Amino acid sequence: MRSTCSLYIDAGYLLASAATRVTGTSLRSGIHVDYSALISSLVDAAEARSGLPVLRVHWYDSAKNGVPDPQQERIGELSKVKLRLGRFGVNGEQKGVDLRMGLDLVAHARNGASDVFFLISGDDDLTEAVEEAQVHGVQVVLLAVPTVDGRPHGVSRHLVRAADELDIIDGAAVDTAVMKVDRQPAPEPVMPEPKPEPARPAVAAARPAIRTPLDVATIPQSLTTPRQTSVLAYSASTGSPAQVLPGYGEDREDAQQEQLIDEVVARVLTSFQESASSDDQLELQRAKPSIPRDIDRALLLDASDAMQKYDLDEGIRFRLRARFWEKYDKA
Repeated sequence: MRSTCSLYIDAGYLLASAATRVTGTSLRSGIHVDYSALISSLVDAAEARSGLPVLRVHWYDSAKNGVPDPQQERIGELSKVKLRLGRFGVNGEQKGVDLRMGLDLVAHARNGASDVFFLISGDDDLTEAVEEAQVHGVQVVLLAVPTVDGRPHGVSRHLVRAADELDIIDGAAVDTAVMKVDRQPAPEPVMPEPKPEPARPAVAAARPAIRTPLDVATIPQSLTTPRQTSVLAYSASTGSPAQVLPGYGEDREDAQQEQLIDEVVARVLTSFQESASSDDQLELQRAKPSIPRDIDRALLLDASDAMQKYDLDEGIRFRLRARFWEKYDKA
C-alpha cells in the first residue's frame, strides 16, 4: 500500500477562526465561504507539507439531529471529502464532534490508513486521541488558522505539546476563500418636500418679570454637594509592607471582565447587524429573550478567547446574554 496523508478538519474551529480573522468575531453567519476553494487549498498544503497524496478529507461538523443541511450535503459531495456529523446540544454546543474525531484518529492509525495525519482543530479534548494515534506509528501535524498578526488562533497548549508539529495555514488562502458578508441597508424612501407655511406675524416676546429682593429671599437654596472622598486601596503601618484592602483587587478584576464582555458583545452584534437579512432580524426579535444558537455560540467562544478561559462559568454566560439584549435594544 502506498504512503498517503489524511486531513481531519474540525469545521467549527476552522470557520470560527476564519471568521475571527476576517470579521473580528467567530460568528459564522458573518462570512461567506467558498468551501471548494478552501478545502482544495488545505489539500494542496497537506500534500506539499508531507510530500504524500491525500487519501481522504474528514469534515466534522454539527447538524440538527445529525441530519446534514443543504450546505453540508454539498460539502460531502466534494471529491475525497467524508462528511462526519455530530449534533447540537440543548444550549447550542456541539455534541459528538470531538468524540467522532478522536475515535477516527485512533481507528485509522491502528489500521494504518495513512502515514501522516493533518489535524485542523484547537480542541483540548483531542489530546489523548492524538497521543494514542502516535502509539501506532502515525505522525500527527496540527494545522492552525492564523490570526491577522500571523499567530495560531485558539489552539490548546496541551494539544500543541501532544502533536508532532504545529504549522500555520496560509493566511492568503483563507482570505481568498472566506469573505465578509456585508448587506447594504435598503435605501430610505425619499419623502416629498413639505410646502412652506405662510409667514405668521411676529409676536412680541414676553418681558421677563422683575424680581424684587423679597422674591429672591424666598427662593430655596440648593444644598452644597458633598465632596467625594477617595477610595483607600492600600493600607500600611510602620515596618510592614503595604496591603491591598479586601474587595479592591476583586473590583478591578470584575471591571476588566465587564469591559471584555462589552467588547465581545459589541463585536458579535456588529457582525450580526452587518450580515443579517430582514428575516434574520425578525427571527431574532421573535426569539427574545432566547438567543439563536449561532449567535450564542459566537458569544461564548469569543468570550472564552478574550478571557483565556476554556470553560466559562454560568455567571459570565448570563452576563454575556443579558448584555447582548441590552446593546441590541439600544442599537
